[in-house]
Amino acid sequence: IIEKIAGKSDKAILFHSASGKDSIALLDLLAPHFKQIVCVYMYVVKDLTHINRYIRYAERKYPNAKFIQVPHFALSSYRKYGHMGLKADDTVRLVNLNDIVGAVKERFGIEWAFLGFKKSDSMNRRLMLGRYEDEAINEQNKACYPLSAYKNSDIIDYIKRKGLIYPESYGKSQSSGTAIDELDYLLFLRKNYPEDLKKVFADFPLSERVLFEYDYEQNKAERDDSDMEVGDKSQPHQPQET
Repeated sequence: IIEKIAGKSDKAILFHSASGKDSIALLDLLAPHFKQIVCVYMYVVKDLTHINRYIRYAERKYPNAKFIQVPHFALSSYRKYGHMGLKADDTVRLVNLNDIVGAVKERFGIEWAFLGFKKSDSMNRRLMLGRYEDEAINEQNKACYPLSAYKNSDIIDYIKRKGLIYPESYGKSQSSGTAIDELDYLLFLRKNYPEDLKKVFADFPLSERVLFEYDYEQNKAERDDSDMEVGDKSQPHQPQET
């Protein structure tokens, strides 16, 4: 599938999550086939340390790959409606993924864009990909999905086999840098990248409340357990009847 597109162009655009397994594997698959790969990371909070860490690694490993960072399409909605403490601005124009793909293609003059969608991701993606050539090539929109037939376990096996950097694990959250209101993502940042957490709080102040409520419930549960233990110890010994 990749070779088919490489036969049409020596340049490619790759929409890259900059820490997720699908993007890590896909860049490695694309690198031998193109002279230039523009990797597009869509951010909700810009310049996160753990994201930039991977970008530096990838640009060293693949000299033909260059990363750019552009606002995530979700950010337009967040700004327009004031999500998680942002000041609402009803003048913001809503954009979607196709808008961003088109803008990047025009900016760099590159015809084909690659994305890491898989049929195993969801029923919607299975139906969408099933309509394309080889279940992967959308000739009309010049979009390609080489991982279409892969499962998550296939991707992890490939990463291990090739000795690639391992993807970040956000717990149940599947989003890379966009889940600013999800507990697992915020806990991951607090434990591993506290400076990134500060950046999230600075841009989305109400994200801090998610952790505050989690900590409150955890402390409450600990207090209740402690009170129960004290209560058990304070019970007088009852002699057994003979």
